[in-house]
Amino acid sequence: MTLPEFQNQRVLVTGGAGFIGSHLTHALAFDNDVTVYDSLINGDLENVPEDVNLIKADVCDDEALHQDGTKADMIFHEAAMVSVAQSIDEPVKSQAINVDATHSLLEEAQKRDVRVVLASSAAIYGQPTRTPIEETDPKEPTSPYGLDKLTIDHYARLYNDLYDLETVALRYFNVYGPGQTPGDYAGVISVFIDQALSGEPITVHGDGEQTRDFVFIDDVVQANIKAATTDAVGEAYNIGTGESVTIRELAELIQDITDTDSDIVHTDARSGDIEHSEADISKARDRLDYEPTVSLREGLERTVEWYREELE
Repeated sequence: MTLPEFQNQRVLVTGGAGFIGSHLTHALAFDNDVTVYDSLINGDLENVPEDVNLIKADVCDDEALHQDGTKADMIFHEAAMVSVAQSIDEPVKSQAINVDATHSLLEEAQKRDVRVVLASSAAIYGQPTRTPIEETDPKEPTSPYGLDKLTIDHYARLYNDLYDLETVALRYFNVYGPGQTPGDYAGVISVFIDQALSGEPITVHGDGEQTRDFVFIDDVVQANIKAATTDAVGEAYNIGTGESVTIRELAELIQDITDTDSDIVHTDARSGDIEHSEADISKARDRLDYEPTVSLREGLERTVEWYREELE
């Protein structure tokens, strides 16, 4: 993947050994001088290309960040505690990683006039009052994670308004794709595929009528590159597909693609689970020239292929 609109830059990717960060790193590494900043607690060293400089440090380490972190022309900030459940169990730690570290990063970037593209989340909206969700819709996060992401979303705008720091916040909806391994905090797609390929029941919480907007990782990378090159800074953008599917339909589609004998089994509904979510991406289309390119079926087929290769 080459990026003709983004070349010959010194780039820092925090969380660059993680799922989203590593895909972004691989895309950038062809034509740019890329440094990955990752503690490797959740990220995997194997995700980092050999020709990329790796700084093994915690994003909360202000000294390391000051010394090494902002020697760049552009920062993509993906490092975070991404688990909603973990943020509920450890809210202070969640704030330290998601808010305090981001604040320090913005402060360093402001001193050196380095643009920051940072990962926000659809979790900031909480239970939406309508779908599709627009950027101006009410924001009532239902977890410390959602509140943390809302806070850094506001900080990004504030640093642009007060200090003229070029920032863009990308509010990711449900990102999926190769490299997203199943686990306690993984997305539902990785869990469903793992269950299907293992011949285990595909477990759907509740009645399965919940809807989600699933966006393939390549389109998230595209959005980041658009954000790195846009003039429309100091703004936040929804990054999804503008389409939604029920969780039951998702499970059935994965059944079909994997040709599994696994049955779909409904379990108890999760407390506080959001019923419906779908992004209005018209602002990203208009101002970032962002356009999703991978359909849900194609994205699932590519993800399933990756999982099968990993199993082999």
